[in-house]
Amino acid sequence: MRKIISSLLTMLTMIKIGTFTFGGGYAMISLLHSEFVEKKNYINHDEFMDLVAVAESTPGPIAINMATYIGYKRGGFLGALLSTIGMCFSSFVIIFLISLFFDRFLEIAWVYSAFRGIQICVIFLILSAGFKMLKQLRGSVLNVIILCLTILFMVLFSVFGVSFSAIFYILISGLIGLVVFLVKYLKEKNGEDKK
Repeated sequence: MRKIISSLLTMLTMIKIGTFTFGGGYAMISLLHSEFVEKKNYINHDEFMDLVAVAESTPGPIAINMATYIGYKRGGFLGALLSTIGMCFSSFVIIFLISLFFDRFLEIAWVYSAFRGIQICVIFLILSAGFKMLKQLRGSVLNVIILCLTILFMVLFSVFGVSFSAIFYILISGLIGLVVFLVKYLKEKNGEDKK
């Protein structure tokens, strides 16, 4: 019974986030962090950072992947199902209603102006999530090097018009992390063998 109640409460929170967040999954990261790490303390910050990395590198929208994980952690399969539905429900209804009247909807000057204003807010939400995660990133040499190289290559590729998917940044960074881990592991193992 406790898992069912927890799953329903998590679903309601996902509906709230899905309803009031414009800009897609990346804009939702900040709200998910605020709601589930800071307010409800369902997961800790390190787990949230890992969740962002996994949710970004797995197929599907990042916010839905994150909602599924958080729901699963709170209520197992039922929690995952309800959280995923909660995250998608509002967006589906809103987009369905807009699609019925889309052309007429955008012809209304105040609606068009509101969407232009919302675009600025979306940029803020994405930057806010990024800066929050950056502030709490462990300052290891590896993290700083990967961060600086990623920013450098993103800027260079943007300036020179090179098409390079964000997925490759994630895969390359993960591969570098894995190589560093294996090197440390082998050094420790060799050190133990020599003793």
